[in-house]
Amino acid sequence: MKYTKLNFMMSVLGIIIYITDVIVDFWVSVRFFLERQYVFGALTVSFMLFGTLVVQCFSYSWFKADLKKAGQESQHCFLLLHCLQGGVFTRYWFVLKKGYHMAFKYSSKTDNFMGEQIDPHKEVIDRVTDLSMLRLFETYLEGCPQLVLQLYTFLGHGQANFSQYAAIVVSCCAISWSTVDYQVALRKSLPDKNLLNGFCPKLTYLFYKLFTLLSWMLSVVLLLFLNVKIAVFLLLLLWFLGILWAFKKQTQFCASIGMEFLYRIVVGFILIFTFFNVKGQNTKFPMSCYYIVRVLATLGILIVLWVCSLSVFTSDYFIPISITIALTLLLGIIFLIVYYGTLHPNRNEETKPDEIDGQSVQRDCRMKYFLME
Repeated sequence: MKYTKLNFMMSVLGIIIYITDVIVDFWVSVRFFLERQYVFGALTVSFMLFGTLVVQCFSYSWFKADLKKAGQESQHCFLLLHCLQGGVFTRYWFVLKKGYHMAFKYSSKTDNFMGEQIDPHKEVIDRVTDLSMLRLFETYLEGCPQLVLQLYTFLGHGQANFSQYAAIVVSCCAISWSTVDYQVALRKSLPDKNLLNGFCPKLTYLFYKLFTLLSWMLSVVLLLFLNVKIAVFLLLLLWFLGILWAFKKQTQFCASIGMEFLYRIVVGFILIFTFFNVKGQNTKFPMSCYYIVRVLATLGILIVLWVCSLSVFTSDYFIPISITIALTLLLGIIFLIVYYGTLHPNRNEETKPDEIDGQSVQRDCRMKYFLME
């Protein structure tokens, strides 16, 4: 298991997308306020703050845990950096600095390690995985709501400025990148998981996630046009059910009770948009139920919208969007079946029962109870 030059280039691309996403979000929020669309501006800033505050909490908690594990005291400079919202940038600095050395300067002759020594490649890969998960959290906590908001304002006004187009494109890129990047990084960090190798499996996985996500977001946007209160109630209900699911599964991701509670809240929020395997267990049945409910909910929204008066919609948009929702949902389910049927890394392994936490595989990694599927 090595941190390669390709991995380093992916880390560089990741920070470029991250910085671009931050800049575009600020740009869009400023444009909303300048155009006196204060509600949209406030929502944009709220989504940004919600995502970054949660990410900083997890990042600092992990820094403390890593320092404690290494027998070092927690440094106040790390707390200050996270209070200034610099946790992700700090992690990128460590990853790029150490990763560059591993990818370009580290000699393969020194790859023989004693059992008690730390593999420097494994250390970098674990840092990259931590960073990938933080980016994933921020993408779904901030990027997905932002994308729904941008689609709503774009379709509601019938036109959009360049900043809105940029926000939509960058949000799609960020969601796509973080989804695939985390799945690849996570599997590389866990020795008992097969790697997600090859361009075709990654692309199929990306299309499965992106199409199912896009169809749901467009459905929510149409429901917002029909009745904002109903749409918000539906999203809050799904969030509550997701939190209940995380509590039912008794996740064990964090060391402290408070952070574990926050983690379950975050998982519940992410489950609004996509399916997550919150404990690294066999998910064939729960994932099937999840997407059956997703299909029924999407079809239900479309039926309600067709039955209701179309006066609230612009006819130039409603019919094409309805067709887009149906097609993207169908394509997403097809790519899901193809991925799990023929391209999944574990497709050639015999079906295994759900693992008992931490007993079947010895692995010292905070990601051992979390696997996105």
